[in-house]
This record gives sequence, structure tokens and C-alpha cells, in this order.
Amino acid sequence: MRMELERNRWLFVISGFIINLCLGAIYAYSIVAVHLMKFLKDVYGLNITATEIQLPFIVLLFIFSFTMPIMGKYIEKYGPRKITWLGAIFVGLGWFLASFANSSLSLVFLYGLIGGLGVGVAYNCPIVTSGKWFPDKRGLAVGLTIIGFGFSAAIIGPLIDYLTAFFGIQIALRILGILFFIILFIFGSFLRFPSNNWKTKSLESIEIKEKTSIEFTREEMIRTKNFYGLWITYMIGTLAGLMAIGISKLIGLEIAENAGINEEEISAILTFLIIPFSICNGFGRPLFGWITDKFNPMKAAILTFVLIFIASLIVFINPSSIIAYIIGFAIFWLNLGGWLAIAPAATAILFGMKDYARNYGIVYTAYGIGAIFGNILAGQAKDIFGAYVKVFPYVMILAILGIIVAIVLLKTKK
Repeated sequence: MRMELERNRWLFVISGFIINLCLGAIYAYSIVAVHLMKFLKDVYGLNITATEIQLPFIVLLFIFSFTMPIMGKYIEKYGPRKITWLGAIFVGLGWFLASFANSSLSLVFLYGLIGGLGVGVAYNCPIVTSGKWFPDKRGLAVGLTIIGFGFSAAIIGPLIDYLTAFFGIQIALRILGILFFIILFIFGSFLRFPSNNWKTKSLESIEIKEKTSIEFTREEMIRTKNFYGLWITYMIGTLAGLMAIGISKLIGLEIAENAGINEEEISAILTFLIIPFSICNGFGRPLFGWITDKFNPMKAAILTFVLIFIASLIVFINPSSIIAYIIGFAIFWLNLGGWLAIAPAATAILFGMKDYARNYGIVYTAYGIGAIFGNILAGQAKDIFGAYVKVFPYVMILAILGIIVAIVLLKTKK
């Protein structure tokens, strides 16, 4: 029976992967934003600014990141299946009701608030499930579970364009809302925790290590330097990544215009580029999960900030190069995926699994703060300086700050 469970535990990773394909559709927002800006202008005569169109995305990510910590104790109490079902209702409603938005403010409530609640409720369920089933391969298992979140935009982005071309953006959003609800409900049904006395074949060596380690409660964790080091570096890493994802197509259009290419010629290409960007985002999760397991959270964090600095420099000094845009944004998407594996794996490594759901929930609030400042920074750069590329010198400074914080505060004790 133990061997059978050890072999079949990968089914929980597969279920989590599919759940995350639905939840990660939020990363296709830059494509949704282009269609919504045109719709609101054509139907309601509204000229939405760069900052205004980012507000629904900012609110969604903020609500998502601050709902997740609250749900930690409920996942442990009621199990991942029921909580995923609850999240499915809000996710489906968020996408469906967004089709009725008639202003940027109503979109903030319908897409941002309701959709954000749904993602926040469901997101941690497959992660905690994989973590419990894979005490011997936590970084890899969590990375493979959340890889679906990164791959999602590669599927949903082109699907949004396809559905919009045939039915319009309103019907497209309604179709996606219904589809996400059904898939989340079905695959959420497969999630469950192992029994308290269940052990993997290779757990004996893990148990020896864990007997000599400290298991932190949330209250104990927030009094450590490691917590603040992880929180700050996570915030900076996600700030850069979420900013890039939120403006991927918008800045692509800007760079194309600088190169003398009009929107009609480049729009389909920019949507297609979301596919390789999403693949980078997806593979960043198991890759950096493995790096975090193999080395330590500090080294993994430093590597991401070096890459973020390089990507920012490439795009900033080549504001009219499509090639530079592709290289730079592939790195940004890769690193965001990386941080969504580094942070949960680092939480387990530094603070243990005893109170993991609650601990990672509070660490994850860094994601919401990063989302707010990153997207506001990008929107303001466009509205004030007239170009999205003007934001990247600030990102380079933040990358340097991230390296310093990682070296000083993010140390793993032997």
C-alpha cells in the first residue's frame, strides 16, 4: 500500500497543475486589457489611461495575496477539496461578471475583487497538498504543481484572442468563467491530504533531518531575520515580474511603434509571444525549485536579481528593438515563475512544515505588495514620462537592493 501511494502521489501534482492552469489565467491580463480598452472606448466612449487599465489587475493580485494567508487554517481544517470548490465559485463569477463592466471602476470590482478572492481561496490548496505528499522532494513537487500557473497564459492568451474575434470580449469572458468553474470543481475533487501515519519510502532520512530542525509557528517565524529577508526579496522579485507581465503586450506595442511597426502588423505576433513567455514562466518554477533545494534560498534569490538587472538593462537601452524586448521579457517571466517556487520552498526549508499553510500565507503577502507597486510604477512611467521603458532604471536599482537584502538577511543555518 505504501508503494502504491508513493507512486500515485504524482496524481496530486497533476491535479494541482490543471487547477493552476485555470487560476493562472490572470497572467493573460495584458491581452484582456487591450480588448477591454477598445471595447470601453467604442461602446462607452471612455479613454482609459495606462494607470487605470492596470487597476483591475493590481486589485486582483492584492486581494489574491491577502486572501491566501487567511485561508491557511481553513485548508487544514476543512481539507483542500472543499476550499478549492469555494474558490471555483469566485473564479468563475469573476471572469463571467467582468463581461458586464462598463468602466474601469466596475472592472476593478467585478474582475479584480471577485476574481482575486477566487484565486486567493484556491491557490494554496494544491501547493499544500503537494508539500504534504512530497516531504522528500518539496521544491520539485511544488514547482511542478504551480508550473500550470505559469503555462496558463500560453493557452488562455491566444484563446482570448480567438474567442474575442468570433464572439466579442463580453462573450469570451463569460465562456471562460463557465469553463474555469467546471475544471476547478472537477480537479479540486481529487485533492486530499495523506493520513497522519503515512510515510514515503525515502522518508526515514528526511525524518532524521527534521528531528534536528526547528518547526516554526507563524508567530515564531515573524520574529526571525530570515522571514524579513524572504519577504523583502519576494516582494522585489514579484514586483519586477508582475509589472512585466501586466504590461507585456502594451509595452510590446510601444516598442513596435518606436521601430516603425504599426499595431495591425505586430498585434498577433505579440499575442503569440505570450506562449514562449509563459513557457519560460512555467519552467522557472521547477528550475528554481530545484536550485533552492540543491543550494539554498539565498543563492537562488541572488541569481534571480542578477537576471532581473540584466533584463532591465537590455530593454532600457534598446527601446525600439523587438529582439531585445523578447529576450528581456522572457527573463522577466522566467524569474517570476522562479520566485513562485523559491518562496514556498524557502518557507519549508527555513521554517518547517508544522505550520506551513499559515506561514507561507503570510510570506505570500509580499506578492500582493509587489503587484501594487510594480504595476503602479509601470503605469506612472507611461502616464508621466510617456513610455513604459522609463520604468526599468528603477527596477535595476531594486534588483541591486534585492541582492544586498538576500546576502544580509536570507541565510540558511546548517
